[in-house]
Amino acid sequence: MEMVYHEEDNSYENVHYASVRTVESKICSDEDRKVAAAELGIKRYRLAAVILGLLCMLQAALIIFLLISLFSERDEFKRTNLDVEAGLKNLTDERDDLKRKMNNLAQKGWEYFNGSFYYISSTKKNWQESRDDCLQKGADLVIINSKEEQNFTTKFKKSMWIGLTDSETEGTWKWVDGTPLTKRYWHSEEPNGGERENCGNTYHYPSENSLNDSPCYSSHYWICEMKISP
Repeated sequence: MEMVYHEEDNSYENVHYASVRTVESKICSDEDRKVAAAELGIKRYRLAAVILGLLCMLQAALIIFLLISLFSERDEFKRTNLDVEAGLKNLTDERDDLKRKMNNLAQKGWEYFNGSFYYISSTKKNWQESRDDCLQKGADLVIINSKEEQNFTTKFKKSMWIGLTDSETEGTWKWVDGTPLTKRYWHSEEPNGGERENCGNTYHYPSENSLNDSPCYSSHYWICEMKISP
């Protein structure tokens, strides 16, 4: 009877020990899962922190880039604005100088037409003396470049020296700036003086084509031209 009691008691202890071990195993498993979950959470947190840090760095770099671009554009705008202001000032100064020059020339008897000022002499001289007078005035004998300018010279109804000669090569008429005569406003049967008449003048002024060749030593009025616009 006593032996049966001991066997029952041992069975109870074994069952109790197994139950305790099972509970302990469950507790350990739960703790392991909690630890694993905590470690995973930490890893995820760290990953999120790294990603957030990278995003912040990228945002900061983008802001710096935009600021640099903005400042560069601002500086470029300032430089452009300064250039425009300087150009405007130069144009204003040139305009004022031109006005003063025009007023000064007008007071001295010069007449303005189509980008040039013209001076018509009141005395007579030979061709070279007439040209010298124009050069001293900062001008030269007139170069006729258009029909309008030709008509302008005829309105004075004077026989006037112009900047045309064939003194270098007979028959090859050139203007005083060295350009060849292309637009011809010779009067009919002119030029006709050969080697005796090597300088051009306005002579047949009632006619639209009024140019004539005369001896360079003869005396005529003269017309100077001072170009204002190129």
